[in-house]
Amino acid sequence: MNHPVIKQVERTGFPKGVTEPEHIGLDAMGNEVFEGDQIYILNEEFFLKETLLAETREALEVLGAEERKA
Repeated sequence: MNHPVIKQVERTGFPKGVTEPEHIGLDAMGNEVFEGDQIYILNEEFFLKETLLAETREALEVLGAEERKA
């Protein structure tokens, strides 16, 4: 017999009261971006921060990219 929270997670993928974050779209590199993810925005493109190397992040910042939450 499973605990109710385990049953909820097995059924929905999330514990009770927690919902799947909203899908924002794909970044310029094809990575899925969800609401709350940290991104860099440069011109009309956005990049998922967690997939970028430190050097890439620095380059985007030098080019004037803005860091924010999706």
